[in-house]
Amino acid sequence: MSFHEVRFPASLSFGSVGGPERRTDIVALANGFEERNTPWAQSRRRYDAGVGLRSLDDVEQLIAFFEARRGQLHAFRWKDWSDYKSCLPSKDVAYDDQEIGRGDGHTRVFQLVKTYASGSQSYVREINKPVLGTVKAGVQRDELQEGLNFEVDLETGLVTFEIAPAEGLEVTAGFEFDVPVRFDADRIQTSVASFRAGDVPNVPVVEVRI
Repeated sequence: MSFHEVRFPASLSFGSVGGPERRTDIVALANGFEERNTPWAQSRRRYDAGVGLRSLDDVEQLIAFFEARRGQLHAFRWKDWSDYKSCLPSKDVAYDDQEIGRGDGHTRVFQLVKTYASGSQSYVREINKPVLGTVKAGVQRDELQEGLNFEVDLETGLVTFEIAPAEGLEVTAGFEFDVPVRFDADRIQTSVASFRAGDVPNVPVVEVRI
């Protein structure tokens, strides 16, 4: 898959509509009960980038970005303003926001993840596109320094520690992140007259697996 390590203009994604979706197969039984199953282990996110457009200059910026990606051909980064931190939106990123693993004395590479918990249930989401300069990490409540104690691959979300954490020690991280997406259409239709009247184009964007 071709991926461009460039973010869709954050000023345009602000105000967009979208979020996670699931796929659930539901079979109604003769006795009134249901059987529910899902073929997806991971959720997928969809957005409408058109909602964030506020001026004709925004339309020009959108078209330039669309053409540079060749429509649906190349994927890119997207800032989901409703979910872009390892912590609550009102908080600052901290090295102990998320547990990303436990040391075994040998493993040095850990995948960034974000856990969504409600009651006794939780969902662990892999984070593949962390934002430059935002990643913090620590081991057993001891914050470490990027470039000295660990390195981050911004294209995969893998954190590599200089020294493998000892067995049983909690490995944590905090970060901001983008969503890997592509345009979900090969056409954008705009009208100067309708845009001035408040009618914005529909610009579907969908998350991709990487």
